[in-house]
Amino acid sequence: MSQQDNHNLLKEACTQYAVADARPLPPGKMTFEQFLTWADEDTLAEWVEGEVVLMTPASLNHQRLAGFLIVILREFVTTHDLGEVLFAPFLVRLPDPLKCAREPDLIFVSKERLHLLKPTYMDGAPDLIIEITSPESLERDRNIKFKEYEQAGVKEYWLIHPDTRQAEFFQLQDGRYWKIQPGEDGVYCSRVLPGFRLNLNKLWEEIQ
Repeated sequence: MSQQDNHNLLKEACTQYAVADARPLPPGKMTFEQFLTWADEDTLAEWVEGEVVLMTPASLNHQRLAGFLIVILREFVTTHDLGEVLFAPFLVRLPDPLKCAREPDLIFVSKERLHLLKPTYMDGAPDLIIEITSPESLERDRNIKFKEYEQAGVKEYWLIHPDTRQAEFFQLQDGRYWKIQPGEDGVYCSRVLPGFRLNLNKLWEEIQ
């Protein structure tokens, strides 16, 4: 992938990470179909138990980390013809009995699960979800979404913490998430992306 391609991907990512729409929230609860009608492609919001949850604007460090991850993941996935990498805003409707549609920062969908992709959302669990945390989202990402993604069968879950320059990696085994530590060299090896190695030292170079 050329330097110009990398630049274009970063520009695309930054454009897509729009501030949540300032429109008033609809009264009462709504179905998922009603939520899709109410929201648009610039709305950063999630649907949880029939209610709308607006997301806070992303920080500069969040943007930089997301852009870096989009570039390296897309390059690897495209080169090896593994599936597709998508980024917010794009909804993931988790399977029943969970009644929520989340908007992860990044997802990887393997070729075997591409049929779950709809025009405006994914109807099922992706293979990999990445959340870049903020002080506002940490509790939700580390506890609530952790349990939801585990129950939904998301095979791998990454939590990237810009404020502390730390990362947590979880892999699903026998229906439960197990924390996988990077090697002593600071490199994490993915299971759902065999051969992909994330160098955390290079990741943190992207932020101040």
